[in-house]
Amino acid sequence: MIIKHKTLYLMMLPGISFYLIFKYWPMYGVVIAFQDYSIGRGILGSKFVGFKHFVEFFYVNPDSWKLIRNTVMLNVYDLLFHFPAPIVLAVLFHEIKNKMFKRFVQTVSYMPHFLSTVVIAGILVTFLSPSTGIVNHLLVKAFGIEPILFLGMPEWFRTIYVGSEIWQKVGWGTILYLAAIAGIDPTLYEAAKMDGANRFQQMRHVTFVGMVPVMIILFVLTLGNFMESGFQKILLLYNTMNYETSDVINTFVYRRGILDADFSFATAVGLFQSAIGFLLVVAANRFVRKYGQTSLW
Repeated sequence: MIIKHKTLYLMMLPGISFYLIFKYWPMYGVVIAFQDYSIGRGILGSKFVGFKHFVEFFYVNPDSWKLIRNTVMLNVYDLLFHFPAPIVLAVLFHEIKNKMFKRFVQTVSYMPHFLSTVVIAGILVTFLSPSTGIVNHLLVKAFGIEPILFLGMPEWFRTIYVGSEIWQKVGWGTILYLAAIAGIDPTLYEAAKMDGANRFQQMRHVTFVGMVPVMIILFVLTLGNFMESGFQKILLLYNTMNYETSDVINTFVYRRGILDADFSFATAVGLFQSAIGFLLVVAANRFVRKYGQTSLW
């Protein structure tokens, strides 16, 4: 079998090698979460301390529950607003009959995906600046209110972060949903028309239903990253004024692990994140497999 399809296996080799080298092999280092790791002694020579670092994070660190709360809230908002956005946009794209206009709006919606996170953060900082930002300029001209220091107010951070995530990723996120719509049997639309269904009813009972399997798979996969947030964007946007809502587990791990070189503690916190993500994926997959026909495994 391998010899017969050797070309296909060779094409798979780079991808398999990537995951083996950069995803699976580093998992060996997770053991330092249970050690007082010393670079000089190495992983095999460092002293085992059991769950010391986990206890320190949950019971000794005064900010642990704030970090968990901020991480959970950002991801809840992301699920509520960001996850449905590509679904809605894909359905709207499908309903556009003018092919030239459809291609134009699709291209425009894809463009932010190709901008780096640093550029996105720079745009946000510039647009939201209280002195020269276009957002404050429009608010002052339209409503006559005082300029708002958006990135200095904790209550605005989640809105800014989730809004920028939607703007940056919503277009690219429609690709899989549009592929699912393209796979819907056209005779279903014809049958719906013959039954008297209008466009909205066709959208609801044919288009949306045809997208459900893809929606379920992506939702389950999204839950795997529930305890993680967009580290790069948060790191570029957070500051001491909005720490109350912007400081999340990933930024805390960065400070403790990289800046303070406390590798064991940072690994323990990262392992906690991964464990929660794993449990959520398993639970969600079991739920959808029990009550539906689509699941990851």
